[in-house]
Amino acid sequence: MATRYWIVSLPVQSPGAIASSLWSRLQDSISRHSFDTPLYRFNVPDLRVGTLDSLLALSDDLVKSNVFVEGVSHKIRRQIEDLERAGGVESGTLTVDGVPVDTYLTRFVWDEGKYPTMSPLKEIVGSIQSQVAKIEDDMKVRAAEYNNVRSQLSAINRKQSGSLAVRDLSNLVKPEDMITSEHLVTLLAIVPKYSQKDWLSSYETLDTFVVPRSSKKLYEDNEYALYTVTLFAKVVDNFKVRAREKGFQIRDFEYSPEAQESRMQEMEKLLRDQEAMRTTLLQWCYASYSEVFSSWMHFCAVRVFVESILRYGLPPSFLSAVLAPSTKSEKKVRSILDELSGDAHSLYWKSEDDVGVAGLGGETEAHPYVSFTINFV
Repeated sequence: MATRYWIVSLPVQSPGAIASSLWSRLQDSISRHSFDTPLYRFNVPDLRVGTLDSLLALSDDLVKSNVFVEGVSHKIRRQIEDLERAGGVESGTLTVDGVPVDTYLTRFVWDEGKYPTMSPLKEIVGSIQSQVAKIEDDMKVRAAEYNNVRSQLSAINRKQSGSLAVRDLSNLVKPEDMITSEHLVTLLAIVPKYSQKDWLSSYETLDTFVVPRSSKKLYEDNEYALYTVTLFAKVVDNFKVRAREKGFQIRDFEYSPEAQESRMQEMEKLLRDQEAMRTTLLQWCYASYSEVFSSWMHFCAVRVFVESILRYGLPPSFLSAVLAPSTKSEKKVRSILDELSGDAHSLYWKSEDDVGVAGLGGETEAHPYVSFTINFV
């Protein structure tokens, strides 16, 4: 599937000429000189023209609106990719009304029920803008809820996988590792990885009430090792001070099976919530992308119509088409379109400064015909 298309409109110049004749000439030229370039008719309906002043005023809005509508479609597509990646599933084919997006563009049919052609163009554009803006606002809320759960899980994972100096120790300590009685208590010491010999040779001397040979290593990471040490409860504070002086950190820790079980249940609930929200958000994004892409293509049809009227004049007499040339074929296809538009002698040359319409599609070159680019990604 191509991801970059040109939408163009060519003037039907000769008196009495019809668009179908120009279409045949275009098909013939492309097949003879650039046979590998896909070419499709882009069916723009007869929309309500209004006044020239209204078209000129609308052309300014079209510039901003296109950036907005296209931007929202790309945001939703990126969100879909993120959600599919998070779920470990392969990216699916994005569709509009059940057909792939490229097919929807190349076989575009105006939705008269949603956008009556007799409605003023400003009203149609406003309807598209408000509909897409509502979807964008909805996406922000839904994505924020999903990201909040992800952030909570990330925070828990950081606590469980970070340095021993800061991480949660509950999943590293077993009940049999801890001694708690009327007089004795077990502490957890965080010892720098390369100071373990120093710890083992000195911990018994940090206070006279330390139980001999009571220290046991429970875990080790890239920076620290986790050791237990058992001593009389009355000397805990003094032992912490002496240990800190030698570069050992005593972590505050109270073993609680109930608290650990509660944390596990919270983690499992967040994981379930995250997957449920991911699935729901993904389905919403599929549906919303379909809606926004459809709106975008209708918007493109309005742009083609407005630009063609402003460039070629009244009554509307133009042929609109969609092409997907390869990079190496672009120059040849441009020359074909130039020739069919009258080439250097065309009355329809426009630069970006002319009435503000030639650059609506973000084109940096001037052509004797309407042209703008559609990027799916």
